[in-house]
Amino acid sequence: ATTAEAGASPSASLNPAVQASGPASSAVDAALDARIQAILAANSQYQIGVALVGLSQGAGTADVHEYGVREKFVAASTAKVLAAAAYYHLVETGAASLDDPLGSYTAGFQLREMIQQSDNDSWSLIMDAVGHEELTEYAASLGVNYDPETNTLTPAEMATIVSRLYSGTLLNADHTAELLSYMQDTNYETLIPAAVPDGITVFHKYGLLGGELHDAGILARDGTAYALVIYTKGQDLSDVPERTEVIHQLTQTVADALF
Repeated sequence: ATTAEAGASPSASLNPAVQASGPASSAVDAALDARIQAILAANSQYQIGVALVGLSQGAGTADVHEYGVREKFVAASTAKVLAAAAYYHLVETGAASLDDPLGSYTAGFQLREMIQQSDNDSWSLIMDAVGHEELTEYAASLGVNYDPETNTLTPAEMATIVSRLYSGTLLNADHTAELLSYMQDTNYETLIPAAVPDGITVFHKYGLLGGELHDAGILARDGTAYALVIYTKGQDLSDVPERTEVIHQLTQTVADALF
């Protein structure tokens, strides 16, 4: 998703080295902390966890600012980013190829469908190709405790994954740009992307499963970039509109303070 201004370079919006060319221009401060906490307090009927990370080129993951629930949620489809990174890692180590047949198509096709369209059949094929134990080991190498059988992550763990992807410390430049391009234009743009002001580019992956409604993304503009992960749990699908509005409020609050 992007609201990039006219004339902006498409390649710049997909190049972490361009977007994350310097430290974030505005720090996460006590005033922003208080505004986020106020939104969480006003919506205490839901379980909500927020993780926010400022990014800079080559720096990997900075301090993760955590709000609300810090325990694991069922990650739903946000974990597809981890599975995609793990497969790209196999490609980079020579153990797999994007041209390998996977199901009725190639692995490259399945990766795109898994991220852009959130296709669960593609996800299953990619995870099986990586191997469930190997996926757990790959996550551990990132400092993330992940079991595909339970598919649970904390907001901070998810923030670590997208931060390392965007900063270019996870994959090579070509694979980073390709995966980010899939995260820029997806089948579900109504959460974080719908709430950012004009001129901010969003790379994200949503999750929706039962009571879980999540979005995990990068907000970037003019060399400033932040990872923003919002995980929510409600009763069921009936309160998705209300939780969508909470995600919008949190996104707008963060974007207004930091950009």
